[in-house]
Amino acid sequence: MAGEWLVAGETGEVLLMAGCALAFAAGGIPSAWRALVELVRERVLDIDLLMVVAAVAAAVVGAPLEGAVLLTLFSISSTLEERALGRARRAIEALMALRPETALRKHPDGTVEEIPSEALAVGDVVVLRPGARVPADGVILAGRGTLDESNITGESMPVAKQAGAQVFEATVNLDGVLDVTVAKTIADSTVARMIALVTEAQAAKAPSERFSAWFGQRYTVAVLVGSILAFLTFLWLGYGRYDALYRAATLLVAASPCAIVISVPAAILSALSAAARGGVLFKGGAALETLAAVDTFAFDKTGTLTTGRAAVTGVVALDGSQEEFLRLLGGLEAQSEHHIAAALRRDLAERGLDPVPVADVTTHPSAGIVGCYDDQKVWAGNPRMVERMGASIGYPALQALADGTQTVIYVGRGATTLGAVTIADEVRDSSRAAVDALRSDGVRTIVMMTGDRRPVALRIGAELGFRPEEIHAEMLPEHKVSEVAQLSASGKVAFVGDGVNDAAALARADVGIAMGAAGSDVALQAADVALLAEDMERLADAHRLARRAARIIRQNLTFAMGAMAVLVTGALFFELPLPIAVIGHEGGTVLVVLNGLRLLTDPIRRDAS
Repeated sequence: MAGEWLVAGETGEVLLMAGCALAFAAGGIPSAWRALVELVRERVLDIDLLMVVAAVAAAVVGAPLEGAVLLTLFSISSTLEERALGRARRAIEALMALRPETALRKHPDGTVEEIPSEALAVGDVVVLRPGARVPADGVILAGRGTLDESNITGESMPVAKQAGAQVFEATVNLDGVLDVTVAKTIADSTVARMIALVTEAQAAKAPSERFSAWFGQRYTVAVLVGSILAFLTFLWLGYGRYDALYRAATLLVAASPCAIVISVPAAILSALSAAARGGVLFKGGAALETLAAVDTFAFDKTGTLTTGRAAVTGVVALDGSQEEFLRLLGGLEAQSEHHIAAALRRDLAERGLDPVPVADVTTHPSAGIVGCYDDQKVWAGNPRMVERMGASIGYPALQALADGTQTVIYVGRGATTLGAVTIADEVRDSSRAAVDALRSDGVRTIVMMTGDRRPVALRIGAELGFRPEEIHAEMLPEHKVSEVAQLSASGKVAFVGDGVNDAAALARADVGIAMGAAGSDVALQAADVALLAEDMERLADAHRLARRAARIIRQNLTFAMGAMAVLVTGALFFELPLPIAVIGHEGGTVLVVLNGLRLLTDPIRRDAS
């Protein structure tokens, strides 16, 4: 440009030619080489070839500066695209960086040794000090502490954990000293599976990506042929050979489909990366696009809308002493492996109560449990156990419990009933907000499916805002599959389950979504989308993100096609200058990429919203 406009005479001409030669070499040779490699190896006509041909045509007709500007801007825009899309792909590098390089392995004699994390084996015990990252998936053997799991589940609030709780690789122990038994090596860990899933997702093509690639390849051939025909037409219309070639080169640049081809993957990759950082893993762009089109959601109840864990919801002690009543019940259930017993033990621990020592404990299947305390027979169970012990439950307070929809456990001593507790599966704290968010987002149909009795299903459904006709109870797994198939007849259906006993329904739905998939191999295999955290609101966030991605893809395609139509019209009928065509083409390409990258800042992570 300096040789063309600033320096006159022979020096200016030398400067112009030297600068153009340098621009052609730096911008043209790499592009031409890439295009030829693609043509020979993949039988694909690359868009780079269009730019090189257009630049050479410009030089042939005596406009080397325009050709140099074209190659320079094309190189700059290609670099910007690679750097921009690289931001989306760096999710994998970020996951790799989370892994601690070393771990403190504890030997049976109590000594501690620092070893590389990859040397850990299943069954090893590692010591986690405050501030340390978890080196591998495992279970807390001893200790109590708070962990930051935001890197894995996207949950911004720390999670309190104690013995028996799962911990995931790369999460951070904020306080306390924990002994953790390694459950999986780093090759099979949560981070390894996330890396594999993100890699597969970014490699898998969404329908719109496949279409844009298919369109771009065929359209590129059409542009080359069309430019040749345009050159011949301009010659036929009386233009000089140089003018006809110049206008054909301008048309070649204006009609190149770079913006159309790049607009879809820019949005898809950005959305996939944003979702991964928020604890939502999509198995490719196809799952993302399908979720955006879903207008019916079917939810499994247990473990999805509810916690899947029994909890004590009510206590009635007929003698008025709840603490002594619960200590006695705790002593009975201390030796039982039933899930109800586990709920009672957790309730005692939360209340800070110690169970009394109950001896000679015997379990009676389908009835309850019997033991001995203070030389008296004590018991707990359902009405069959009450009848067996010759006791009565005809008390008003107990009758009110029996009329409800929760499980009732009666407790007594000999033939005397001491009271009762109610046990129920708890609704997940985030479930109601998630269901409401989906309804407000325009989801047409939302149903709940469960194998529980209808009265229980109606109680849970009422808490979540479901109407009776939206609740399907007493369903076997095959019934859920049939119901999903019926719902699919009227639109796209997403089924949300725990990824284990709902695998068939997850596979049958248009989009299968697994809850709490961190640590669940079955969930990642059966579902199209995995929510790593047990937070139902992430589902609503993922649906919103998918719909936003679909809108941005439409915006990009509309803008890219519109800009190309304007430039082609100018090149054919209004003698559009080649530099303007270059700026319009490359500028449009960069704009659609930047528009797609807006999805990287989506507030799907709680701490980013």
